[in-house]
Amino acid sequence: MTNTDRLKEVLSQARHEVGKVIIGQGDIIDKALIAIFTGQHALIEGVPGVAKTLLVRTIAKVLGCEFERIQFTPDLMPADITGTNIFNLQRNEFTLIRGPIFTSFLLADEINRAPAKTQSALLQAMQERTVTIDRDTHTLPENFTVFATQNPIEHEGTYPLPEAQKDRFMLKITMAAPGRDEEFILAQRMLGNESPEATLARGDVQSVIKADDLRELRQNLQNITLREELLGYIVDIVRATRQHESVLVGAGPRATQSLLLASRGYAAIAGRDFVTPDDIKTMVIPVLEHRVILRPEFEIEGLSIGEVIERILQEIAVPR
Repeated sequence: MTNTDRLKEVLSQARHEVGKVIIGQGDIIDKALIAIFTGQHALIEGVPGVAKTLLVRTIAKVLGCEFERIQFTPDLMPADITGTNIFNLQRNEFTLIRGPIFTSFLLADEINRAPAKTQSALLQAMQERTVTIDRDTHTLPENFTVFATQNPIEHEGTYPLPEAQKDRFMLKITMAAPGRDEEFILAQRMLGNESPEATLARGDVQSVIKADDLRELRQNLQNITLREELLGYIVDIVRATRQHESVLVGAGPRATQSLLLASRGYAAIAGRDFVTPDDIKTMVIPVLEHRVILRPEFEIEGLSIGEVIERILQEIAVPR
């Protein structure tokens, strides 16, 4: 079995195992796996009750990784995330008490409820996978991945994420409520002892790999072929966001890198060892939506960022 075949098999098994708990969210599962296998981070947006936390907990179980959750609140301090040095009277020395950031998968729940000072505590960790505590730098696990959630309809008492922090999330994953059929299945399972939480707690979900295997599988993404013409297509799309008449602030170079990685990840999820233009088109909105700011006059007219991105796609020639 080739490295690429191994990657396809693990992704297929992971999707199946997560699907035992997360009902009717196949597209969401795919995007979360893409963020993990590309070594990036994801911003998850959705109303309460659509299984944002459960999704990350389940994926952590399936991939054999540690999981920690931080509930962001207005009084949360940076040290509550990173940890701090405590003086040990018995040993007459300072001892590091590590915070929840020292994990593989970190769920930053309602990240926009904490002030900027606390939000910024994640910046170094997300970019460099290191944490500085009292001038000492500590290395985080190599699988460190942040999934940050926010509620799109409740803005009272929140602190909007700064552009610099949003740019560090490769994807914005929008979780909507499941369809009627999926919600009916969920209701049926709740009648017995088959609820998603019970399924996960009983151990019905199996781990498909160990945490140590994830690094090797991530490297296998490099074997997914991306033609030079498609690389130019990605660059043209991102650059067009900076020049469009309705855009105030376009996507930066990090968006180009993210779209490249996301397209490779989507091709792997689809079971292919090469990227197609459709892979790029599929991942454009999740990668660019949170990075683009519209001009106020176009927002007033009701134009959405997704519509602008679709217009940009129509204006750029697709490579054959």
